[in-house]
Amino acid sequence: MKRISMQKGGVAVEFAIILPTFLLLLFGIIEFSLILYDQAIITNASREAARSAIAFKTPKLTAQQVQQIAINRSNNLVSFGVGTKTPNVIISPSIIPQTAGASIQVTVQYNYTFLVFGNLLSLVSGGSISNPLTLSATTVMNNE
Repeated sequence: MKRISMQKGGVAVEFAIILPTFLLLLFGIIEFSLILYDQAIITNASREAARSAIAFKTPKLTAQQVQQIAINRSNNLVSFGVGTKTPNVIISPSIIPQTAGASIQVTVQYNYTFLVFGNLLSLVSGGSISNPLTLSATTVMNNE
């Protein structure tokens, strides 16, 4: 009987040790998933914008129209009220080429602001990890 009363708090101590590790792992998985989701969104936006710029049509789209297509395709970015929701779109060359075979490059950049781990990572790394993280996707296509 005496042995059982001595071990009453063992489960509480184990729980107190395991809970922070479990929560860190859980929120890490969520954070990384959100980063991958945003990367997939801007990759698709870059591809859609480049495809619309080189597609066979008369007249060709302007650089501003191509930028707007990329921004419209980026509407589903995860920001939860932090950071910027509108990505930066860079088109090179700035004038859409009219000749067949000429290439166009569309780069979409987005500043992902960490939800949970931004301040924690900068504390642990001594400030070497930036908050926000810049995600970038580039697509190069040849004109039709």
